[in-house]
Amino acid sequence: MNKLDLDTLKSWLWDSADILRGSIDSSDFKNYILNLLFLKRVNDVFEEQVEKAIAEGMDAEEAEDEPFIKVPSDARWAFITNKTEGLGIALDKAFAAIEQDEDNKDNLGFDNVLTATKFGDTERLSNEVIQQLLRHFSKHSLRNEDLYKPDFLGDAYEYLIEQFAGDAGKKGGEFYTPRGVVKLIVGLIQPQPGHKVYDPTCGSGGMLIEAARYIGQQPNGLVGDIPNVQLFGQEKNLGTWAIGKLNMVLHRYESADLQKGDTLTHPQHKTDDTSLMLFDRVIANPPFSQNKWWSPIESNLQKKIDPKTGKEKEISPNYNKEVVDPYGRFQYGIPPRGYADLGFMQHMISVLKQNGRAGVVLPHGTLFRGGTEGKIRTKLLQADLIEAIVGLPSALFYNTGIPASIWIINKSKAEQLQKKVIIIDASSNYKEGKNQNSLEAEHLTKVLEAYDGLVDMDKFMRIVPMTEIQENDYNLNISRYIDTSEPEPRVDIKIVRQNIVALETKAAGIDAELQAFLKAIL
Repeated sequence: MNKLDLDTLKSWLWDSADILRGSIDSSDFKNYILNLLFLKRVNDVFEEQVEKAIAEGMDAEEAEDEPFIKVPSDARWAFITNKTEGLGIALDKAFAAIEQDEDNKDNLGFDNVLTATKFGDTERLSNEVIQQLLRHFSKHSLRNEDLYKPDFLGDAYEYLIEQFAGDAGKKGGEFYTPRGVVKLIVGLIQPQPGHKVYDPTCGSGGMLIEAARYIGQQPNGLVGDIPNVQLFGQEKNLGTWAIGKLNMVLHRYESADLQKGDTLTHPQHKTDDTSLMLFDRVIANPPFSQNKWWSPIESNLQKKIDPKTGKEKEISPNYNKEVVDPYGRFQYGIPPRGYADLGFMQHMISVLKQNGRAGVVLPHGTLFRGGTEGKIRTKLLQADLIEAIVGLPSALFYNTGIPASIWIINKSKAEQLQKKVIIIDASSNYKEGKNQNSLEAEHLTKVLEAYDGLVDMDKFMRIVPMTEIQENDYNLNISRYIDTSEPEPRVDIKIVRQNIVALETKAAGIDAELQAFLKAIL
């Protein structure tokens, strides 16, 4: 077998989608293909490491204890591919065996990650289709020695997630943030070696992986060949969380702590029952304007103890002000029922260290909407927590065509930025696509250089004093601070009149010439 480069690997994996077409919805392709990718990869590496251990003098039984990820006998690729019937059930058993292995539980923390996808449902996948898939995945070796570098497989994994996000349409935005947007936020918050980085809505883990990649490029950013970083995340959607776990393993971030659950109602990264962990950098692309985010909180807190009387107090599930958060995250106000955006923002602020920075993607409406959101925004500005706002182009995201903005939060601003906000209008800074726009390297460079340079740029960036924002009633609508309109061309009436006279003279000459031709003909 020939060694795989990234382009060959991408093409090979994408071809597997053709085998599935007509059997299942395209939005589900990623679940099946990525699980098989993982199974083939761990099998090939397991065999490679066992063979190496035997060559070094171990007996076969001892050698099978060496690999980091253990592959039980009934999960071996050869065992499965030698079957002719019941392939789907055999795959389900293989994934379960890997998850239930005690060493894998300790090392990987897998719990319903691999078994979330069911291959044994014959109404969706026939034995013949699975057989084709297995033959297709058997074409290439995924041993370390057969790849240009070990994490190339992780890059291919991200490529497939991106492709399936496009295929899934709006649902794709639930698990994938476009790479250009991720790179931009990471470049703005600049995570450093040794940092704890956290994503409260981590999806498939792309933001965390990009943060780790950025750190690995810094001086002293690597421990061996792995970035010097601790990664943490939480994801509500079980299937997306499973993809994120696999993504971490394929990128060799096995120690990444990804938890399941709704971050707003049940945050999982805690030091005790009422205290949340703190992080150096927080990064997120939460679901835009999530509705009814408060319902689980209200259902969980139908009764509470009145601190004054010590008696149980009934809570009305329809009274928004009585949404009580046991972690004290909503210090700047309870977000409205139909818009969770500033709820996620406040969660990120509450878990950010005093010298930390956060970057979050929010819909444009959060910049100017009034009511409760306006009051929260005012308090955030008065607390001098907002360091920068970057307005993004429209049509960047799979789940919405509307433009969005990046908010940069800094609890300890540099002295020259205190009581000021950097505002960047990057709405015209993009590469136009047929169905979706994108941010390329030159677009990222323009924003990052402006942000780092801290010099006003006409029609692009301003460092706006808080007094001006206060005069605008704490409205952060970018057009209030950066004028991108083009001046109307100056009209010289005298020249216009001369041009009109010249045109009239020319028209008269043409009429006379036409009359002469007609007279000659007649």
